[in-house]
Amino acid sequence: MEHVTKLFSVLALCMVVMAHQTAAAEFNKGKDLINNLCNLSPTKDLCIQVLSSDETSSTADLRDLAVIALRVAASNASSILTDAKMLIDDVKLNPKVQQGLADCKENILDAVDQLEDTTAALLEDDNSQAQKWLKAALAAITTCDASIPGDDDVLSVKSASFRKLCNIAIFLTKSLPSSHS
Repeated sequence: MEHVTKLFSVLALCMVVMAHQTAAAEFNKGKDLINNLCNLSPTKDLCIQVLSSDETSSTADLRDLAVIALRVAASNASSILTDAKMLIDDVKLNPKVQQGLADCKENILDAVDQLEDTTAALLEDDNSQAQKWLKAALAAITTCDASIPGDDDVLSVKSASFRKLCNIAIFLTKSLPSSHS
């Protein structure tokens, strides 16, 4: 009889703990989760703006928010790509600058592909691969910047934003529970 009482007590305790975890998980979604996470981010305001920008963010969990951040980063990269293509066609540009822009365009295409690979890795719960692809996307944009002289052109400004967006995604993926190694 004593064993049954102990077993019942343990089961009751487990049920209380599980109920508490479920309630905590529900609290850690959407706006509350965004605010809690972004308070820890070096780019708090941008983090809140980015993660709140998607209509699904109100019910999003941490992984969903990381995917939202990746979508915003991919959109930024697409904007950089559009600008690069437009600038390449400017016949007034020095041929060396045009070549730099062409090189940059290729690197941006790589960065977009790497963001897609990051999203796929996240959806497969492979956080370590997601981190690797994000770092590769950041390396691609750094190579792009290095191919164009100056740092005050429209591409450099957008690439700085791209870095911040990728860093938000890195911050979020590092916050995810460990998965594949």
